[in-house]
Amino acid sequence: MSSILVDNLTGKTTAGSVTVTSEGGAATLQLQQGLAKAWCTFNASTGTPTILDDFNVSSMDDDGVGIYGINFTANFWNNTSYATNVTCGQGGNKNGGYDNTATGSVDLQTEQASSGTNFDHDHVSTTHHGDLA
Repeated sequence: MSSILVDNLTGKTTAGSVTVTSEGGAATLQLQQGLAKAWCTFNASTGTPTILDDFNVSSMDDDGVGIYGINFTANFWNNTSYATNVTCGQGGNKNGGYDNTATGSVDLQTEQASSGTNFDHDHVSTTHHGDLA
C-alpha cells in the first residue's frame, strides 16, 4: 500500500477543484462539496449550552429552552440554502430541527418527542454542508 503525504491539495484546472472518483468508477464528485463545512456538539442540559467540540463555529447563543443559535467562524457563501442536520440525546423520544438559516448562523430547536415541548438535551450534534464564502 502506498501513502501520499501532503499539506495542501490544489486542483489542476481550478485551485478549489479536486475530483474524486466513486468506488465503482461510474461517478465523480468535487471533494470540497462532500466535506462538512461546520459541525458542533454541545451539552444543553446544564441550563447554559456548553460546546463540547466543534469545527468552524465561533460561538453559540442560548435563546430559550431548546432553542439555540450557532454562529459560524467562516460564513456560507452567498445563500442560506446549505444543508443542516440536527440530532439530540441518546436513544428515542428526542427531536431536533433547524430554522432561520443565515450565511453566518443557524437557529436550532430541540424537543422531547413524546410531549412535543422544547427540551434542553445533554447531547446535541449539528452538521452543516454547503459552499463557504
